[in-house]
Amino acid sequence: MIFSAVSRIFFAAFILQCVNLCAQTPFQFPTANHALLEPGHELEFFAPTAPDKPWTTGSFGCVRSDGWQMHEGLDIRHLQTDRRGEPTDPVMATAAGTVMYVSARAALSNYGKYIVIRHVVEGLEIYSLYAHLSEIAPGIAAGKTVQAGEVIATMGRTSNTAEVITKDRAHVHFELNVFVSENFSSWYKKNFPGERNDHGIWNGQNLNGLDPCAILLAEHGEKNFSLLEFVRSQRELCRVLVRATGFPYLKRYAPLVLKNPVAAREGVAGYEIALNYNGVAFALLPRAQSEIKGRAKFQLLSVNEPEYRAHPCRKLVVQRGGRWQLTNVGQRELELLVN
Repeated sequence: MIFSAVSRIFFAAFILQCVNLCAQTPFQFPTANHALLEPGHELEFFAPTAPDKPWTTGSFGCVRSDGWQMHEGLDIRHLQTDRRGEPTDPVMATAAGTVMYVSARAALSNYGKYIVIRHVVEGLEIYSLYAHLSEIAPGIAAGKTVQAGEVIATMGRTSNTAEVITKDRAHVHFELNVFVSENFSSWYKKNFPGERNDHGIWNGQNLNGLDPCAILLAEHGEKNFSLLEFVRSQRELCRVLVRATGFPYLKRYAPLVLKNPVAAREGVAGYEIALNYNGVAFALLPRAQSEIKGRAKFQLLSVNEPEYRAHPCRKLVVQRGGRWQLTNVGQRELELLVN
């Protein structure tokens, strides 16, 4: 049997999952900078977007452009530099996993040089991403298994953006994500015709971020922290009904699929899905045809208005004429999810 390169990588990741089922470790900090654990030392941990901006602009969420721009990771400051003032901090794998992608050409992404690693924790696939790297460690390539704390790169300030990351702002951009769809490339080609996609399924748009700050603090502060319960307890931005079944996300994130006796008895015709403000599908309830009204492929069932007011930056929903609707962005996100 002939396997594609991507299939071989996923298979290697599956084997690592089996090895580590009984030896799962908490997520670790990706650098030696642990100032996040010291209240009042946020400016020593986060790299803000400019000297006159608050440290929160280097944190996760709707933290930029007056709350209308999403930042899907943490910008973790450097601790050490060479004689030229360039960062030399080692960047380490946050947990045991399998390297899925290495982008060694800085000009191809605003991430600059970056690495994606797959981890399996409590049955959930989580993908860590490390960006703006100056160097990739020898031997780090797609398919390689790594251990928690293993050095994978050197911190840098690479990017393809017009605004250069200055030496004083040198940092690693660190994300913890869910993976949306194996069919991202075809979705991208359909929705962004004529635009380049140099990274295939490892394009950042196919990785929806969870808050690494909340996870790191909980991992190091709660004795019995559960990542699965953390994901399940995300605050709901909206609830949607999708007329789709059998899409890959259901299998990849099976622990997030709820039980419904009616659908189990009559058959599944669609799913009621809870999304957080960053578009992460964290609860998926199967629905039978008898439970579904209307024929639209996507239906917006409800919106948590306080959550929207607090976190509007992904622009997944909008209120027009007193009625809430899915935006084009929201519909595209759902198309990718069920693709």
